Amino acid sequence: MSEWPPVGRAPAQASTFPVTTLADLARKEAIVELCDHFVALFGIPVRVYSADGSLFADSQVQHEICALVNQCAAGRSACGNMVDSVRRNEPRTTERACFTGLVYRTVPIDVDAKTVGRIVFGPFARERAEGIPGSLAAIDASLATPNARTRLQQAPSVESETLERILKHFRSVLDLVLGAAHAARSTSDMHLLSVRESFHALSQKNAELESALAKLRELDRAKSSFLATVTHELRTPLTSILGYSDMLSQGICGPLTQEQTEFISTIHAKGEDLLALITSMLDLSKLEAGRMTVKRDTVDLAQVLTEVRATLSPMAQRKKQLLVVDIDGRLPLVLGDGLRLRQVFTNLLENAVKFTPEGGEVRVTARGSTTRDPALAGYTVLAPLSECAEIRIADTGIGIPPHERDKIFDPFYQVDASSTRAFGGAGIGLSLVDRLVRAHGGEVNVGANEPFGTEFIVILPGSRAEANRATSAPLPIREPT
Repeated sequence: MSEWPPVGRAPAQASTFPVTTLADLARKEAIVELCDHFVALFGIPVRVYSADGSLFADSQVQHEICALVNQCAAGRSACGNMVDSVRRNEPRTTERACFTGLVYRTVPIDVDAKTVGRIVFGPFARERAEGIPGSLAAIDASLATPNARTRLQQAPSVESETLERILKHFRSVLDLVLGAAHAARSTSDMHLLSVRESFHALSQKNAELESALAKLRELDRAKSSFLATVTHELRTPLTSILGYSDMLSQGICGPLTQEQTEFISTIHAKGEDLLALITSMLDLSKLEAGRMTVKRDTVDLAQVLTEVRATLSPMAQRKKQLLVVDIDGRLPLVLGDGLRLRQVFTNLLENAVKFTPEGGEVRVTARGSTTRDPALAGYTVLAPLSECAEIRIADTGIGIPPHERDKIFDPFYQVDASSTRAFGGAGIGLSLVDRLVRAHGGEVNVGANEPFGTEFIVILPGSRAEANRATSAPLPIREPT
């Protein structure tokens, strides 16, 4: 009897994910189908057992002689003992004779130098039986009959050379099945390991980012608290400076010379500028802390824009600029805080005058328009039209580069932040404008202004569109960038 190599070709290098059981390596359905095809071709029953001796796949074929043996109690017991000894055989290729005169061939299934199961071929006959073997007759007298001999002769008989070719063919097919399953499992495990490593790395990065974000938020809160404290403390002495400079300019402490009067006027004017800056910084700190609210009332934007124009006209005249305010008679009323809206347009118009050279032009255009409800974004056809006020503030100044336009509404951001910049300011005004406009349910954008100049577009919903809102609401807070 020739020795048959174990089934399953071990790879050149052990797998990173070693196979532990036959179920880890192959689908039961695929092995059962292979066994069924083998039986259909050669008539030899095939069973596949796991390494622990449990049945993994079975061809569900029984010879006539085996069915006869199992009809008597002694035969069933002897057959059970035989099957048990075969399936728990040593992990090597062996051949064992059955008491019926038939034989079993047992072949181990080795993968990665580990036995994960065994295959049992048989029973089958080495040669055609001429009579009843004594071992079969000794089990039970009823088995020593012509009927038993006929059934025994019906068992498949295979010559040694033919058997080796048949088993070699089965081994080749099983190698392909196990090899493909092993490769698929290794690929899946490698992918799973890669995903786990990536997830672990991402989890670490996420934890680091969350820690960094928490620190940034804490720093931002500390900055806001510091800013509010400092600006509040600055207002007290500045109020005294403005008060005393005003009294001096009125001659309460005695007459002043012309030169002294000019000095006092300069002190008072610069103090007013500083007070406006401090007020803006206080407003910004309230915005970031979410403590500022806007009152809801009907506001006439035409009146607001007229007042703002009157406030800034002297500044424009000093620079010999043309300041034009064009208000459409159909400009709708808006629902909001008149004081805050005046602050919005004062900041925008003041910037336009400041950044426009002498002899330039600043134009304010206000007109009624329509827009769709932003709550129904994505349903443009279904969203109803509502009235709104559109205010455009355009100048012929230095303009804003395209790559800077998405940053100008950030607090303290300036296009020219160098120490030698030609224009002053702290970079607070546009941030306040953006937040105040959004608090009114509107939006502010930078329009196309090539090749020079700047145009800001403010859109505010009409009073009827905003009528269902609360009388006051917290301002939305822009997250720190």
